[in-house]
Amino acid sequence: MQGPTVIDLLARSKKPLFTFELLPPLKGHSIERIYRTIESLLEYAPAYINFTSHRNEVVLAERPDGLLEKRVTRKRPGTIALAAAVKYKYNVNVVPHLLCGGFTKEETENVLIEMNFLGINDVLALRGDPPKGSRVFIPEPDGHKNSNELVEQIANMNKGHYIDPDLKNMTATSFCIGVAAYPEKHFEAPNMTYDLTNLKRKVDAGASYIVTQMFFDNAKFYAFRDALRAMGITVPLIPGIKPVSAMTDVNLLPQTFHIDIPEELVHELSKCRTDEEAREAGIEWATVQCRDLLKNEVPGIHYYTLGRSDNIARIVKNSF
Repeated sequence: MQGPTVIDLLARSKKPLFTFELLPPLKGHSIERIYRTIESLLEYAPAYINFTSHRNEVVLAERPDGLLEKRVTRKRPGTIALAAAVKYKYNVNVVPHLLCGGFTKEETENVLIEMNFLGINDVLALRGDPPKGSRVFIPEPDGHKNSNELVEQIANMNKGHYIDPDLKNMTATSFCIGVAAYPEKHFEAPNMTYDLTNLKRKVDAGASYIVTQMFFDNAKFYAFRDALRAMGITVPLIPGIKPVSAMTDVNLLPQTFHIDIPEELVHELSKCRTDEEAREAGIEWATVQCRDLLKNEVPGIHYYTLGRSDNIARIVKNSF
């Protein structure tokens, strides 16, 4: 029997939810590190745990004759199996990520069928990034070109509608669908209005809640929330937080995620001489952020851990 979904947990909870996100291990690595990270955070009662998904990559490998050939690989496989292992080991809700990029519609349907068999009824629907080395997102042949199409496919399965129209007596699924949003605008969107319009398409297609990209300035989140509500988007909006953890983050995070670092935080990081000092500054900044968000009635806070949990544990302990 399937348990409560994310939207159920949000509706039932009398306090904001604590949730976090993990990367699957690199191919060939053990699941034990994932378990250790989860166990270090269990005392804070996470409502659910997200598991990212990664598309296939094309890499150049040298052949015995010295020439290079293209090979397709997936560096972090096993998202669904990992989510199931965690769900039943720790009796916690899990939310696997599902991507448009790298998957056909039939492959997506088959993954969703497997999730349904495993009793996993939460999913975060994402377009995904362009292939490594490319600036343009290109869907697979017979794949989805954007996430609202992916949301629609999942929502159709919830109505018992599968790809093959000749199937009879199809079982309706019961997936709760989350989607992503960008308080500072998706870098491919020409303006915020365009980006919000795309977000509304995802919600109209069947998304039940929204989780945001990381941000470091709460004022931008509140402005985004106001703009979202003005567009008629009323589903729960969950802020995503990633604390700075290294001195290089001040440059790498804006480059990688197309976000701004506030001048005050840049100034604090400029005084750091080691990664450990930068990590402490990141914990302090994120703690202040989270306390303010909780005072301003967010339904929960979602943390991007990137596999490290000690800083998240301190922030949660000092915020919730």
